[in-house]
Amino acid sequence: MDVFEAIKIRKSVRAYDSRPIPNEILLRILEAGRLAPSAGNIQPWHFVVVSDGEKRKRLAQARYAKFLAESPVVIVGCGDQKASPQWYMVDVTIALENMVLTATNEDLGTCWIGSFNEDEIREMLKIPEKFRVVALLAIGYSRKKFDLAGKLLHFVRRRKKLKKIVSFEEFGKFTAT
Repeated sequence: MDVFEAIKIRKSVRAYDSRPIPNEILLRILEAGRLAPSAGNIQPWHFVVVSDGEKRKRLAQARYAKFLAESPVVIVGCGDQKASPQWYMVDVTIALENMVLTATNEDLGTCWIGSFNEDEIREMLKIPEKFRVVALLAIGYSRKKFDLAGKLLHFVRRRKKLKKIVSFEEFGKFTAT
């Protein structure tokens, strides 16, 4: 699948079956993160792969993260705020998005999670103080589940048209030259 196709079909998955992710696929996903660009090529990221069921249950305690308990893998994206104080957050999210697109190419579902208690995660995973938890990424094989709330949301809040979010040369001008 080409990258644009992966971007078009990717969606947030909040229901996972119990199949484990083969190690070679997980390593390919992590390698995609490693290959991401970063400001000054500092690469201020560290990724903690959480597959332990009890730890995933603890991660799932956050308000919008209940499904993490069934996701076979959760990647905790951390950024080194000392190495790159201004750009660590951007750089980590670029790396995580590389992982999302690679996972999509492998027929895996993903979901970004911003709902978490950083102090609890830091303690549970023994994350050094210089790192900040930027986001969590659930990865696994999608379980078919009827998601009425999700369907309603996408019906009511559709993707914006390109001319609503793009300007050429100055804000509000959509005519390409």
